[in-house]
Amino acid sequence: MFEDYLRELDKVKILEPDEESELWRRFKNENDRSARLKIIESYQPLVFKIALPYRDLQSIMDVIQEGTVGLIESVEKFEPERGVAFSLFAIHRIRGRMIDYLKREKEIPTNEEIFLDLADSSPTAQDLVESSELAAQLHTAINRLPRNEKNVIQEMYLNDENASELASDMKLSISHIYRLQKKGMQRIRGMLSRFISSW
Repeated sequence: MFEDYLRELDKVKILEPDEESELWRRFKNENDRSARLKIIESYQPLVFKIALPYRDLQSIMDVIQEGTVGLIESVEKFEPERGVAFSLFAIHRIRGRMIDYLKREKEIPTNEEIFLDLADSSPTAQDLVESSELAAQLHTAINRLPRNEKNVIQEMYLNDENASELASDMKLSISHIYRLQKKGMQRIRGMLSRFISSW
């Protein structure tokens, strides 16, 4: 079944920017369901990439299915006019769906999403999740972040607050929240790079 999924994935073609913009216009302005389906199909490789740390699990197809639900939810909620890249908008919801499923199935501990981002789809992501030493290093790194980046990382990863709620709370745009998230994760990776490389 997983092999069949991979074969189908190989057939997916990346959308050109103009083609994607037109699909979003048709879906959002004209409720064109074929455009919606094309967008969902075209972003299936993103779901697969986020699912990579779990590819050895027997439940991998369930994980991918949950991620696809997250992708569909993201397509429904996305507002192209805000100027945020769809992949950046969708990644947190897709991963969140996968992690919620794995928590329910007792595959990973709760509140450990940030480790998976740090692992950057590494095959050793689950090993990293289990490391209490990494957790200590991680929390030290978070506390060294600039205030806004620290708030975003803590709220999105540790308190499960979504970007739109956080944007409202902090009186910032959603795109600014995602920029702070990206910068914060880059700083954390930099601070932990030596520790993770020697792990």
